[in-house]
Amino acid sequence: MKFRIDRDALADAVAWTARTLPVRPPVPVLAGMHIVAGGDGNGDRLKLSAFDYEVSAQVSTEIDVEEEGTALVSGRLLAEISRSLPPHPVEVTTDGAKVMLRCGSAKFTLLTMPVEDYPSLPEMPPAAGAVGSDEFAAAVAQVAIAAGKDDTIPMLTGVRVEIEGETVTLASTDRYRLAVRELHWKPERPDFSAVALVPAKTLADTAKSLTAGAEVSMALAGTGGAGEGMIGFEGGGRRTTSRLLDGDFVKYRSLLPSEYAGLAEVNTGQFIEAVKRVSLVAERNTPVRLSFSQGEVVLEAGTGDEAQAVEALEATLEGEDIDIAFNPGFLLDGLSAIGSDVARLSFTTPTKPAVLTGKPPQDGENPNYRYLIMPVRLSG
Repeated sequence: MKFRIDRDALADAVAWTARTLPVRPPVPVLAGMHIVAGGDGNGDRLKLSAFDYEVSAQVSTEIDVEEEGTALVSGRLLAEISRSLPPHPVEVTTDGAKVMLRCGSAKFTLLTMPVEDYPSLPEMPPAAGAVGSDEFAAAVAQVAIAAGKDDTIPMLTGVRVEIEGETVTLASTDRYRLAVRELHWKPERPDFSAVALVPAKTLADTAKSLTAGAEVSMALAGTGGAGEGMIGFEGGGRRTTSRLLDGDFVKYRSLLPSEYAGLAEVNTGQFIEAVKRVSLVAERNTPVRLSFSQGEVVLEAGTGDEAQAVEALEATLEGEDIDIAFNPGFLLDGLSAIGSDVARLSFTTPTKPAVLTGKPPQDGENPNYRYLIMPVRLSG
């Protein structure tokens, strides 16, 4: 194997692929990065792959191939080397059981692993449609924040992806809050429908890393179709697959209130800063209390013998005055995700879930992002 590649192109491709390398590989070869230069109809292209039995990553980039070949080397070591190379073209060659990298006056020698022991990457499911990469990354980020972190309940660590025709709905919950985002996409078939539960961390990392291309292609089996149990994403020469999570997701639509007793609007930026300031005195798991009245909201944290903080902000209120309290971290997550300069909080009672949204572009329209948050019961 012998090829030349631009230093930045190599560093970028290796860094992206290395994200999938397992921290503690179940078998030694999974710590390797699979390198294919040319061959198999690849032409003058380099293909790098990583796989941990759950998630696979593969990137393709242009190179000058002098001699086709395949090798398997330590992925983390290759990533560290690629990142620290001087700004010169890189020449990569194999010599027996070694891979050599030359870049300017720097030279590195890596030992190879047995290529024949490396598992085959899973096939991509059939392409289901495409969505703008930036919008997809933003939508996934809005929803992934509400996914659970407790691996003992795997179902709650995922994002539910529902596809019905031209609408994709993303939803996640950790039982204390729920995030739902709808977006339009271009399906391969107008009647396409599918449901998948994707690990939230994998989906968030993938969506964020595929913004180099204009669109992301999603590969997913339709209802009862082939390739079930997998989801694939492709964009900008990068492709990744992930196993889906098992389990029935909560019936989240029934959690969203159909009508509200009150609606408050507050400037989002000012609200975020005020919550941050007031929550400085909130001990762990202590809520921030919001008292909404006509024209203002008063934020309070701390009681009795503890440190205390109070701040008032301008706010509009439709409905009766209300006192409601939230976990400040959960509230800040939602405020940071709504993507609007006005935060709209809709509530029914102080003990029932409230829904946080941005202001819709036009009155009467439903917002495409909703963040439901459970209040903390106030004592006394």
